[in-house]
Amino acid sequence: MDSEELTELRAAIAGAPNNIPLQKLFGQALLRHQKYEEAEATFKNILRASPDDASVKLGLATAFCGLSKTSTGLVLVEEMMKAPKPPIRAWLVYAKLLLQSGNGSEARDAYEKAILLDPTIKDAFLESEINLLNQKKQEPQKIKLGGAENSETEEETTIDIEKPSTNFSQVGGMEKVKEEIRMKIIHPLAHPEIYKAYGKKIGGGILLYGPPGCGKTHLARATAGEVQSNFIPVGISDILDLYLGQSERNLHAIFEKARRLKPCVLFFDEADALGANRTDMRQSAGRHLINQFLSELDGIEYDNEGVLILAATNTPWHLDPAFRRPGRFDRIIFVPPPDEAARAAILEIHLANKPIQNIDYNQIARQTKDFSGADLQAVIDRAIEQKLTAAMQSGVPQPLTTADLLQAAKLQKPTTKEWFNTAKNYALFSNESGLYDDILSYLNLKK
Repeated sequence: MDSEELTELRAAIAGAPNNIPLQKLFGQALLRHQKYEEAEATFKNILRASPDDASVKLGLATAFCGLSKTSTGLVLVEEMMKAPKPPIRAWLVYAKLLLQSGNGSEARDAYEKAILLDPTIKDAFLESEINLLNQKKQEPQKIKLGGAENSETEEETTIDIEKPSTNFSQVGGMEKVKEEIRMKIIHPLAHPEIYKAYGKKIGGGILLYGPPGCGKTHLARATAGEVQSNFIPVGISDILDLYLGQSERNLHAIFEKARRLKPCVLFFDEADALGANRTDMRQSAGRHLINQFLSELDGIEYDNEGVLILAATNTPWHLDPAFRRPGRFDRIIFVPPPDEAARAAILEIHLANKPIQNIDYNQIARQTKDFSGADLQAVIDRAIEQKLTAAMQSGVPQPLTTADLLQAAKLQKPTTKEWFNTAKNYALFSNESGLYDDILSYLNLKK
């Protein structure tokens, strides 16, 4: 049933069927009342008489949008965009059509262009729909890994594929390690023509080793953020499976996904658990998995160019020597506890969004020798807990001070010392290849 407005316009058009301005008013009224099919017919009729009228084309495109004739509407609006000065509302209709097509990023650009030209045409519903679509697009992809194909109790595991926003500016210290990663990973991606001139492939592997809590995982994620690539973190639980041969298939599936998403940083945490020394193994299943790992790293059957492989371990002495062959993990980098300057930088990063007052980062850094990044986080957590206790009693929250952090540091012991006690023995007595020379240098020991 027509509204009063539509009834009056119909009567007026019946008396003046060739009145173009009146027909345009009728078409706009049909759009307001969501009578899109009749609006389409009306605007098409007007276009026969006025084929170059931009407002009529815009009305027809709006009707197409209302009828979900997305492709037809996009063709019409994109043609309008070629004009020197398209109607401002054309950008709004363009955003709606792009949203229908599932192109969230371009829809957002078109919408922002529309409200930049005319802030009064803001559309809160359209804006929320665009934001919702873009949020869904940003949800991480997943790699699906399964159990035995015919198992009635099959459970499916997934691994998230990330797009990290963290970069090297958010990694305190580690300048030597960062420079090694730049030479191996970042520069080849930034200057592929120079590396190809020397026949050098883009990709390869880096093994990070050192005491726990010193930022190996954080550094790997920052590397992916630095080159704006995909990041796939892999733990031992993501690979190992009860069923014979499934662990190898899981590993292959992860490498295959990385090859399709290149450039991609593939990060293996606890690499010693996946690549333990085969001479220590009694079961053949573990050897098969290591052989599969080595085969994937070699890239003989598959092209690994553009796949950047990082691995971390706290116990490199348990890793099978075959992983250290050139072309596999051909860069073995020691990640030591942060030095004094790095500790100050780490504290500043961790305290950036917390209530603080006149913090002397250098003084705290001097009092936290041998502390790992995780130890420094523990110091901050202790200081916050003490502040929370005081705030509960007084009812007034107070900012963190240097004294609070120094007091917390006295209660926290560095966790790296135990690791160095073990590492020192390997560095002194099992270091024929010079692999652990960096540990000796750090401890100021001579072999």
